[in-house]
Amino acid sequence: MKVVVIGAQWGDEGKGKLVDFLAEKADLVLRYSGGANAGHTVVVEGRMYKFHLVPSGVLNPGKTVVLGIGMVVDLATLFEELAQLEQVGVSWQGRVLLSDRAHVVLPRYKQMDQARDRARASPLGTTGRGIGITYALKAFREGVRVVDLFDAGVWRSLEPEDRTYLEPYLERVRSLMVDVSALVYENRGRNILLEGAQGTLLDLDLGTYPFVSSGTSCAAGAAIGAGMGPQEIDRVVGVCKAYSTRVGNGPFPSRFTAERDGDLEERIREIGKEYGVTTGRPRRCGYLDLPALRYACRSNGIGSLCLTKMDVYDGMPELKVCTGYRIDGRLASGFPASAEALDRAEPVLEAVSGWSAPVKGCRRFPDLPQEARDYIRYIEEYSGVSVDVVSVGPNRSETIVRRDPWTPS
Repeated sequence: MKVVVIGAQWGDEGKGKLVDFLAEKADLVLRYSGGANAGHTVVVEGRMYKFHLVPSGVLNPGKTVVLGIGMVVDLATLFEELAQLEQVGVSWQGRVLLSDRAHVVLPRYKQMDQARDRARASPLGTTGRGIGITYALKAFREGVRVVDLFDAGVWRSLEPEDRTYLEPYLERVRSLMVDVSALVYENRGRNILLEGAQGTLLDLDLGTYPFVSSGTSCAAGAAIGAGMGPQEIDRVVGVCKAYSTRVGNGPFPSRFTAERDGDLEERIREIGKEYGVTTGRPRRCGYLDLPALRYACRSNGIGSLCLTKMDVYDGMPELKVCTGYRIDGRLASGFPASAEALDRAEPVLEAVSGWSAPVKGCRRFPDLPQEARDYIRYIEEYSGVSVDVVSVGPNRSETIVRRDPWTPS
């Protein structure tokens, strides 16, 4: 089977944990898009690991992980991550591969990225990692791919500072380089896990443009990043939190407000540790946005949901969910394409019962408090998609599986 894991919100949903969890049954784990602007956190037996480039499945011994075609790779960050893994006893040699078609992020791109965002009338809140510049140069056909580093003509055309930066990495890159499409084809009869970055609402085409990332974070990008046809994908799993968060700028209709919700945003941020893995910036927090989730499910063909951070709501007697938007006094239908209209949207909120008993120790769905089960069923009814995996804590073991995503339809 080929299973795609994507974010069904604005990123930071907990994809890293799910990929790590599902990787046990995978033969190959391939991240298909994004760059070091991503931040995936995985907790195994109390130890926390943070990833920006290396696929989260690397913590499963013996699994091959691949940085795919659609990625943009900062080589300094990549080899720093690999060194950190080695320091904590994770053997990665021979298991980490890098697409020869992935594009390389050069240091000067970061300065260009930051300068461009400062110059915008409405800054996007970019991470400043050079991701947008690298993707833009790729579209201009002026980018540098991994394989191009070994092309004498391309090498001579690079700026002296680029060659100085790249030279120490060349032999290490050569040892990781692989034809991803051929690798995926060779493993076509095995389990392949395709890992996305960011989320649907940050996708360049499907997201809240222009407040989006520059890569393809939707499910369709998995086929491109793996060098295969879309008919090869067997299941798309969307990951979403029990509430919503967003880092950086852009519309966020269901955000908590002090006038309406008191200190709830601060409380959720502290309980849920809602700070960016890459930048450390505090994330904006809000009620679960069901219209946005339904849009993500529809536009990606999501057939299975993983609901994370359920434990953050422990002990709250009442919750609310966003079930629609009012824009200029009118009830909107669907999820607006206009970021400006979405920014004016007022959330339509519906109260639901919270739960007093903690979910953190639960390992089976029937063990969850009745109110927590009702909350999950409410999400299923609205989105039209079953919640097959529930995360009740950050550790790998704190996971409830109602239906294994690796189960054939």
